[in-house]
Amino acid sequence: MTENVLVKDKEIVVPGEPLAQGMSFLPGPGTYRDGDRILAQRLGMVSVEGKVVKLIALSGRYSPKIKDKVIGKVIDVLMTGWRLDIASPYSAVMTLKDATSEFIPRGADLTQYYGLGDSVVCQIVNVTSQKLIDVSMKGPGLRKLRGGRFIEVSPLKVPRIIGKDGSMVGMIKNATKCEIIVGQNGIIWFDGAPEMEVIAVNAVKKICDEAHLGGLTQRIADFLKESTGVDVAQGGAQ
Repeated sequence: MTENVLVKDKEIVVPGEPLAQGMSFLPGPGTYRDGDRILAQRLGMVSVEGKVVKLIALSGRYSPKIKDKVIGKVIDVLMTGWRLDIASPYSAVMTLKDATSEFIPRGADLTQYYGLGDSVVCQIVNVTSQKLIDVSMKGPGLRKLRGGRFIEVSPLKVPRIIGKDGSMVGMIKNATKCEIIVGQNGIIWFDGAPEMEVIAVNAVKKICDEAHLGGLTQRIADFLKESTGVDVAQGGAQ
């Protein structure tokens, strides 16, 4: 079977358009796998980095900022660290010293720590004027993510999803008992009972769709109560 990219880098594609053929390619943000092909999930510009095929949204792209916590996917294992896709036009690099407090001997197999396709919660520690981005795994809550499911939303919607002092995402966590991590780059991870993960994902999508409308907090509380039977209303809409 021929394995190759079916479109040009930086080409504009439409939803459902085939982007790559072969199981050696990894679907990045904005794409999905269908059999041995990777297809476009939305309108966007193709970006191919290593074996990862992703789409860059034509508007509302994530612009990396120091101290942002993001969810990234390993797309390349380097001699001195790892390259991550952080759902930005620019990839990030995590060096050995920023990856772990554990001593890593010279010449070690770095895939024993993080392999291609692994997802991690990390923090941006440096952004240069040339858009070279460094991330670190040293800090509370920063870790490799195992299992669960991911969705991608517009980074512009992240503050509404989190809510004031974490109130909105807190309601979803309380109702579904899912662990939820919201990356500033618009990648969100859910981990819980499968049926509750679905409810949590739908709640987040509802926030994104209705973020411009008033009374959102109460509508999300009502949705969660109807879906889970848990009353998480926090005393009025915001």
